[in-house]
Formats: sequence, C-alpha cells, structure tokens
Amino acid sequence: MVEIFTDGSAKGNPGPGGYGIVMRFGGKVKEISQGFRLTTNNRMELLAVIVALESMKTTKYPMRVCSDSKYVIDSIVKGWVFAWEKKNFKGKKNEDLWKRYLLQHSRFKIEYKWVKGHAGHPENERCDVLAVQGAESKNQLVDDWFEANVAE
Repeated sequence: MVEIFTDGSAKGNPGPGGYGIVMRFGGKVKEISQGFRLTTNNRMELLAVIVALESMKTTKYPMRVCSDSKYVIDSIVKGWVFAWEKKNFKGKKNEDLWKRYLLQHSRFKIEYKWVKGHAGHPENERCDVLAVQGAESKNQLVDDWFEANVAE
C-alpha cells in the first residue's frame, strides 16, 4: 500500500500558503512541498492531496491518504463532492481544485483517514513543517484561479 500524508498551511486566510506531502512505499519516502503567494488553508489542504495523486506513476497499488483536514476528508468520504459535482459546484468554494481532484479520484483505489493535527503524528508533523516552509518560501507560485476569481 502507498501511504500518503498531507497538510496545508496559510499565513492569514487568505495569505501566503503552502502544502506538504510525505509519500511512503516499499521503504522509500518522497517529500513534496510548494508555496503560493496568496491562497487559503483549505485550498492548500486540498491541493496537497491532488498533487500527491497526480505524482503517482502507477495505479497498481491501493493507497491510504491521511490528512488532518476535516474539510477534505469529510467532503470525500461523506460524498459531498460528488453531490456538488452533480450541481456543477454551484455556490461551492474551490471549484477548480475539486474538479482537478475528481480527475484523479477515479484512477485509484483510495482509503481516506483523518488524523488529528498537531498531536504528535510523525508524518503529519513533517507535512506541517513542509507546508509552513512552502508558505514562507521565496519561490512561491501564483494561485491563478484564486487570485482571478476570489481574491480582492
């Protein structure tokens, strides 16, 4: 099983943000982090899951995605995102990212697990460090959709 741990961070909401990912499979560990100049915590939490799935080179193995984001985990596990999709995301935030997520969702067999944040879970703590590093990075990207559609 591929284990994926994710976290997002924003310094202000909105503000500079970042995500952190730790992926583990067969004794190998891969870390991914990126920052954005203006975004939200929920966008970074969701983007971390998306980037992790997009980085997978095979669909052969089952996966477990662990996140401390109730927003992300509940939206998927409770099926809310699929209801939003049927209504074309009318009135929902982060429509662009949820559509991007759905492109990946059907490719994999994924188990989702919520973990309590800032509670000593080693991989979650590492993801938090990576997310904060992204949020504080000098090499931040532009969250184009957010800045064009939401940011004032």
